[in-house]
Amino acid sequence: KKKKKTHTVFPSRDPHHRTLCESMTQYLPPGLLGLFAPGPDLQYLPFDDPEPHERKYRQKLGGLSRYVQFFEEAKDAPPPPVRETKEQRQARKKREREERALKALQTNVAEWHPTENKEGDPFKTLFVGRLSFEVTEAQLREVFEAYGPLVSVRIVQDDKGKPRGYAFVEFEHERDMHSAYKRADGMKIEGRRVVVDVERGRTVENWKPRRLGGGLGGTRKGPPDQCSRTSGREESRRSDDDRNDDRDDRRDSRARSRDHDSRRDRDSRDPRDYRDRDRDR
Repeated sequence: KKKKKTHTVFPSRDPHHRTLCESMTQYLPPGLLGLFAPGPDLQYLPFDDPEPHERKYRQKLGGLSRYVQFFEEAKDAPPPPVRETKEQRQARKKREREERALKALQTNVAEWHPTENKEGDPFKTLFVGRLSFEVTEAQLREVFEAYGPLVSVRIVQDDKGKPRGYAFVEFEHERDMHSAYKRADGMKIEGRRVVVDVERGRTVENWKPRRLGGGLGGTRKGPPDQCSRTSGREESRRSDDDRNDDRDDRRDSRARSRDHDSRRDRDSRDPRDYRDRDRDR
């Protein structure tokens, strides 16, 4: 048997539902009912502009020749704007950076007065550089107490409280400072080789640190052709080694000359002297 087809009746097609919706609109507020109220009919206005083919006066089209007389002369025209190339822009920015850096350097040099620091004895203080940022003052004190009793250990920090990578260690005795200066330079602290030097800011006249254009070496003067490959400490050590080598060479040459003179004296003696000595025996 064939099944009868059933049609689904939508609410909008259901007369009972439509009547129910129409009866519910009476409960809507007047403001909401006004939104659904029909508006007035649109007024028809005829088109008064004639068609293009019906116009009496048409605009004539022409070239630019009639406007040439209004152009300005070439000599009166302003010069064209000069646009800098990429290389010129890079050179200009580099020059501006160098000028700003030089101005900041001059300002920092004028504000740097190391002699005003009265903290500690400068002749008993060591400078320790190239420190790891993880090193603490307690670790430095433990390392340098092996050379003698300490007065203070100070790690220099920036404005935000972060270490700058160098510190100052003050000893009670000057001999202990000299001992640490000779032996502790180049040692490893927390996996980094440190530089140990005397405090030169208050002991050397007109001394400036590396950040102000001074320092011992010339590894950061400017371009690679103007910088040296070794620091000042290494150059001084090399000169000391050269002096020691020269001293050893002179000592060896004197020893060789003495040996040569002694052999020459023995060879210049008369053989009869040896026979007389044997006869005396």
